[in-house]
Amino acid sequence: MNDLSPAGLRQVFGAFPTGVTAVAALVDDTPVGLAASSFTSVSLDPPLVSVCIARTSTTWPVLRRARRLGVSVLSADQEHLGRQLSRRGVDRFAGATWRTSNDGEILLDGACAWLDCTVYNEYPAGDHSIVLLRVHDLDADHTAAPLVFHRSAFGRLQLAA
Repeated sequence: MNDLSPAGLRQVFGAFPTGVTAVAALVDDTPVGLAASSFTSVSLDPPLVSVCIARTSTTWPVLRRARRLGVSVLSADQEHLGRQLSRRGVDRFAGATWRTSNDGEILLDGACAWLDCTVYNEYPAGDHSIVLLRVHDLDADHTAAPLVFHRSAFGRLQLAA
């Protein structure tokens, strides 16, 4: 029962279903983004959310240079984007439609929710960094079902009748 190996931890941590977010922005006029399932609300005043990023990420050092970051909560129809944004060596935005502002955050069309953020603080935490993001604007499509990550697989939320 006390398997604290990375495989054992993943198996137990994976029992907790999460949503899937895309954290993205234009950096030097190029879309840069990653998928993150460790996303949560933190504070209402000031409005803060957090995301955890692997310290081995080669995308985060580039992305964190952006003036603003877009966080898109992926919908159930965007599983392909969840996979694509997790891969290395591919065009992570191929086939995706998105919008941006003069501040450079990227918000994906078809998502369940969108947040326009700036980095508020960052804390080292083992093999990840906990990144606090201050929310400046947000919106949601309450008709879109969220993409769910559970037991290392993507799925859909089934609402009780």
